[in-house]
Amino acid sequence: MNYRDYIAYFGTENTDTQAAQTPAYVFDTDALRSRVEFIRAATDGRVRIIYAIKANPFLVPYLVDVVDAYEICSPGEERICEKYGIPASMMVLSGVNKQAGDFEHAFDYAASGDTDGLPVCTVESLSQLEMLSRTVKSEILLRVTSGNQFGLDPEDVVKIVREREKYPNLKIIGLQLYTGTQKTRKKIIEREVRKIDELIARIKEECGYDIREFEYGPGLPVNYFVDGDPVDDADVLGHVMECINGMQWKGTVSLEMGRFLVAGCGSYVTRIVDIKHSRGVNYCIVDGGIHQINYFGQKMAMRYPFMLMKNGTTEELCAKDACAGDTSSAGTESAMENVDCTDGKACSETATENYEICGSLCTVSDVIIRQVPLANPETGDILVFERTGAYSVTEGISLFLSRDLPRIYIKNGKELREIRKQIQTEELNYGRTY
Repeated sequence: MNYRDYIAYFGTENTDTQAAQTPAYVFDTDALRSRVEFIRAATDGRVRIIYAIKANPFLVPYLVDVVDAYEICSPGEERICEKYGIPASMMVLSGVNKQAGDFEHAFDYAASGDTDGLPVCTVESLSQLEMLSRTVKSEILLRVTSGNQFGLDPEDVVKIVREREKYPNLKIIGLQLYTGTQKTRKKIIEREVRKIDELIARIKEECGYDIREFEYGPGLPVNYFVDGDPVDDADVLGHVMECINGMQWKGTVSLEMGRFLVAGCGSYVTRIVDIKHSRGVNYCIVDGGIHQINYFGQKMAMRYPFMLMKNGTTEELCAKDACAGDTSSAGTESAMENVDCTDGKACSETATENYEICGSLCTVSDVIIRQVPLANPETGDILVFERTGAYSVTEGISLFLSRDLPRIYIKNGKELREIRKQIQTEELNYGRTY
């Protein structure tokens, strides 16, 4: 969408007659599905796609017929999938803290008759393996550690496979590996895939056992900032496939994705509610804030995220200063048609001044972006922050100062539908007195 589209939905003030109100997240399901199609094409349809729903649980129902499974890392995420009617057979139950009751609940859901198949469970430790074996009958993935609190040492993986007869309720179907996000160095992926290939060969040699599946979270990068390094999505996916196709082992590969899959389908829309000038500095106060928007890699609000505003885009403004641009397909449409400002001039031709964009929180830390050029900003103007489809909606400090949770809209075609109303939070920050 361009700036005119957002104005059509959000107008210049929040009113009951306006289609949408700020602050709000907008998730574009057409862009989301196009993204999945792009990944399918770039990987030649040779891998399964697993959506890590921690990136954005509100997108779960809009992916059910285009992804192969959902990575679930908490009991709450599992219950969200239940509410959306996601088949149990599409669930991968992951995470370090899984209790017997969590497994029992998920498998009760699978047996309820409202779904088909059973979830797959990951194993992160030897004690988790024992507990799982006593609780349910399941296919399992053994998570291989990357040197942190997650997963099993390769030696323990081999030991479990060798002693698999001790766990008659469990069937080992594969290995899982996820080591981190925003990977920009290709050699990291090469090394990770090679080590898994070697481990699978070792399991075959020492245990006489065939690993059937490999679930891999490559942690592919998304560029959030105009001054960031451009990301060629087709190139990074092609490199992943080159590494996978080069494995000696030939089996089913699943790519687990969150940020790389959904970041580009989302926007955060906030409105200027006050304009101030103090000691030579211009300020725009908006009705949102840092409790609702978070960019991985931001540095004290000094980096320009991709943003639409009345006088252009941060990409266009930065280009005038010979900054590096980005044409990554991870982003939503950045080009815009200029909205007329004053005196019949297009905003991009109007003189600008630098402003600090500050949120509604009572803390000096609530600065979303510093020194952004704006042309004749006015109260009521909206600012649209792009590439916020992953994590911003859930990982901010949303309860700080008991501010309301923002509305959430889904855009499907030209239709904008509210899927979550504004929610007051004071009850969550209020306790009983004794």
